[in-house]
Amino acid sequence: MLASLTIRDIVLIDKVDILFENGLTALTGETGAGKSILLDSLGLALGMRANSSLVRMNGSGEGQLSRSSVSASFDVAEDHEVYRILRDHDIDVSEIPEPLILRRTLDSEGRGRAFINDQPVSVSLLRQVGEKLVEIEGQFASHGLMDQSTHRDSLDGFAGLKPLNAEVSDLFHNWREAESALADAIAAIEKNRTDEEYLRHALSELMELNPQPGEETELAEARALLMNGERLVAAMAAAEKSLTNGDGVEDRLAAAQRVLAHEVEAAAGRLDTVMDAISTASDAVADAEALLRRVMVDAEPDPARLEACEERLFAIRAMARKHNIPVEKLPELRMTFEEKLEQIDDADEFVQKLQAQRDAAFNAYCEKARKLSEERRKAATALDEAVAAELPPLKLEKATFTTQIAALDEKDWNQSGMDRIHFEVSTNPGSPSGPLARIASGGELARFLLALKVVLYQANATPTLIFDEVDSGIGGAVAAAVGERLARLSETVQVLTITHSPQVASCAMQHLQITKSEDSGLATTNVAALSDTDRQEEIARMLAGAQITDEARAAAASLMQRETA
Repeated sequence: MLASLTIRDIVLIDKVDILFENGLTALTGETGAGKSILLDSLGLALGMRANSSLVRMNGSGEGQLSRSSVSASFDVAEDHEVYRILRDHDIDVSEIPEPLILRRTLDSEGRGRAFINDQPVSVSLLRQVGEKLVEIEGQFASHGLMDQSTHRDSLDGFAGLKPLNAEVSDLFHNWREAESALADAIAAIEKNRTDEEYLRHALSELMELNPQPGEETELAEARALLMNGERLVAAMAAAEKSLTNGDGVEDRLAAAQRVLAHEVEAAAGRLDTVMDAISTASDAVADAEALLRRVMVDAEPDPARLEACEERLFAIRAMARKHNIPVEKLPELRMTFEEKLEQIDDADEFVQKLQAQRDAAFNAYCEKARKLSEERRKAATALDEAVAAELPPLKLEKATFTTQIAALDEKDWNQSGMDRIHFEVSTNPGSPSGPLARIASGGELARFLLALKVVLYQANATPTLIFDEVDSGIGGAVAAAVGERLARLSETVQVLTITHSPQVASCAMQHLQITKSEDSGLATTNVAALSDTDRQEEIARMLAGAQITDEARAAAASLMQRETA
């Protein structure tokens, strides 16, 4: 819900801080006091279009101030969609703040900046988030029910079809993925067929060469050993001589073992570790001698072996350069060529398999999407009847409301099904129906939107609704019916209404009065939350006009008591 609104230097507003309550809030004031400016200010914080004319004039009359700002704070549930949107735009929401603050600044040149919790964001993101938090209903609204693209979701929400819609969405994506896999496979097979001669030749070369994993390293090491054979053999021969010259290290270690063996028992176990160490050393020397002889054999100069090693090494490196890949990727390339040729050889069977998968996914989508269409048509009848029941009390008894459902062409089927859905109205018998904004006048439109919102209360995803002069051109019982419906709607969402009707204002849980004062030729708009006594006086003013009478005060008290009862 909208928790607070802070406005600085917007048109007639110098400084205004408003705290909002849950339920129904009425905003009242005389014509020209600045109610529309308040709405424009909130719209600025929600990312709506702005221009430099909103920046307040300074007191000297010499021009505009340098900058205006508006901040709107919201208490938002942790699982609300706005946090997903913010995460998608890399806005840090790891620690969900309380509240969520949308802020916008605007200078006298028309330049502005947008912030969400003091993190700079684009105005488009601010607007995207704002539209998820506040919906403004009225003749100048641009989203909400005035946007026909929302009508399908509204109908689904009214009928409780969101789970079925989610199934259809998943099946649609499965179908499109299967379609894409089939198309990609056909394209790949066609390309492979074009390259078949090359693939078979390249594969035959790789099979003949038969490069093995790690072979390049082994060959490079062997080549280095053979190229340095004479020097290495000489060094190893010298080392071997050092180990075996004279008595030899191994013979000396054996002699030491024999000498100590006679004294082991007398040493009471103290020589055991010494004997073990000498035995280990003797084994190590024997291993070293064996390894030296083996390496000497491998390193023995052999021009034929060196030539064979170099030929093999250069051949696999040349093959890698030919295909522009590292040598270690050659075995993997061979497997790739084999797979591509298998696809060519088994192309018909492979394509048939993918076609079957595509057809199964398509049929599954069609089955669920048709069921969704059937449920929507049933729900449309129920919605039309429910809205029709709301119209007479709102002085729209001659009007009709119709949910239009049209089948989409197959090329236009989407994750939401096979239907195009929008709401139409007709305000007079015999008149053709049409979109809400085109057929209904300002006051009628606002009441239509109210009737719809009351009926669609379960589908209201936006936590705050604002109705701009929903009571325009009505009074008496009709105004009372509007107030009663606004109050009923405010049981599920926060509702703000700008009103000139005392009947509507008397239904509010919170009453904000907008007034305009003048000081040194400069007009200023102020907003005040009214106490019960002040509410009675304001409602009496709305009933009586400039001259408030005792009868008007009594009538105001009666209205307030009736709504409280």
